[in-house]
Amino acid sequence: MPTPASVVTDKRVAVMVADGLEEVECLAVVDVLFRAGIGADLLSISDSLEVTSSHGIHLRCDALASQVDLASYALMFLPGGMPGTLNLGASALVTDEVRRRSAAGQPLAAICAAPSILAEHGALQARHATANPGFMDAIAAGGALMSEAAVVRDANLITSRGMGTSTELGFEIIRLLLGDDAEQVVARVKQGIVYQR
Repeated sequence: MPTPASVVTDKRVAVMVADGLEEVECLAVVDVLFRAGIGADLLSISDSLEVTSSHGIHLRCDALASQVDLASYALMFLPGGMPGTLNLGASALVTDEVRRRSAAGQPLAAICAAPSILAEHGALQARHATANPGFMDAIAAGGALMSEAAVVRDANLITSRGMGTSTELGFEIIRLLLGDDAEQVVARVKQGIVYQR
């Protein structure tokens, strides 16, 4: 995606995009990051830059995930949606990077159904996490310490519940990536989007 005009960090987010994703869960987070001055790349897990969301909306990604170094990104984000989550979970590119990041303690974020991918590959074992209500059993089976909070952060792992919590997920990713400098940036973004919670 285009680099924000005012960049606050050289850290970038890899947004893993599959056919059947929930587009708002993806794009609301990317929008919040862009407004914060944090770069994010939409990376198609297929062999096409064109992806169709679960609601039939066509998106054009920035690059193919197979052609970038996923390890170079500060954080990998998995949007939810069906069958997008199933498609992400069937991608060795995605699951290998989930396992690698989990073992290394590197940042991961997932929303809605996508935390089930983290659970399946051991990333949620004894970790505080949440998911869409329909996927709480799946993360419990993966050893998660379950929460019904909108967004749950456990060290470098962030999970969230669904489309209605995607903006809050974006704020928490800002906090993880910017640390002590985050709250001023989050406040600026909230003002810019007329956030009213």
